[in-house]
Amino acid sequence: MTRPVVHITEVGPRDGLQNERADVPTAAKVAFIERLVEAGARQIEVASFVHPKWVPAMADAEGVFAGLTRQPDVRYVALVPNARGYERARRADCDAIALFTSSSEGFAKKNINRTIEESLEIIGGVAKRALTDGVSVRGYVSTIFACPYDGPTEPKRVADIVERMLDLGCYEVSLGDTIGVGTPMEVERLLDEVLGRGIDVDKLVMHFHDTWGMGVANVAQSLSAGIRRFDASAGGLGGCPYAKSATGNVATEDVLYLLDKLGYETGIDLDGVVAASQGVAGHLSGALQSRVHAAVVKERGAC
Repeated sequence: MTRPVVHITEVGPRDGLQNERADVPTAAKVAFIERLVEAGARQIEVASFVHPKWVPAMADAEGVFAGLTRQPDVRYVALVPNARGYERARRADCDAIALFTSSSEGFAKKNINRTIEESLEIIGGVAKRALTDGVSVRGYVSTIFACPYDGPTEPKRVADIVERMLDLGCYEVSLGDTIGVGTPMEVERLLDEVLGRGIDVDKLVMHFHDTWGMGVANVAQSLSAGIRRFDASAGGLGGCPYAKSATGNVATEDVLYLLDKLGYETGIDLDGVVAASQGVAGHLSGALQSRVHAAVVKERGAC
């Protein structure tokens, strides 16, 4: 019997490393990405073209892209904040970008120094230019459950912004629990609102952080609502420079283990992801957070 497919976007090299205090060498980032590709990842966030003053860990984005041996069946995505970031991404021969906004005004002002409406206007211009250039556009909406500055987020506000992002031409929109406070009950409430608008479920991606240990439970709840696309970060790497309470993303290893036990296929090899995480771990300031990663290493030895 054919197993149903779930698509994983690997965000470790960008979202996972953006808040890293240690200076991870460019060559180590490239090796990390290429090991993830070898493991089966087919959509990977490689880097972000933001000003190095604001996110120093991404200062070598051009070097990372230049160092990759790109595979034709892999989509290498770069996060860009504005037109200047897009220009850098195009010079790096990037053919897929991610644009982002927030569902809370407080986070939008802290993160990008814009209101939500101003940010949508800016990224709308970038999206139009990118699509004209033949560049694929992915969207992000952050703080979907709560904001560290504004408190709880209403599902209606999130759904409104998702519709706006899709209208800009995004092929999918990732909904981010930036500070990792969501629970399965809140996932159900949010998806009831979003899917109740008639939004195509295949254009929605869930992006969970594991601050309160609910990441895998929230993935399971999303599956029950029909979601088949998720972001995850190898080793559980992650954090946000503008949300101090945010810890790592839900770990790719943990999500892969769950999906396999539930009977889903991802095309990504768990041991391969463990090996990729192990390869970058020695360059990091802290330990990997994935429980499944730790269990695999303990049971089988380092891959």
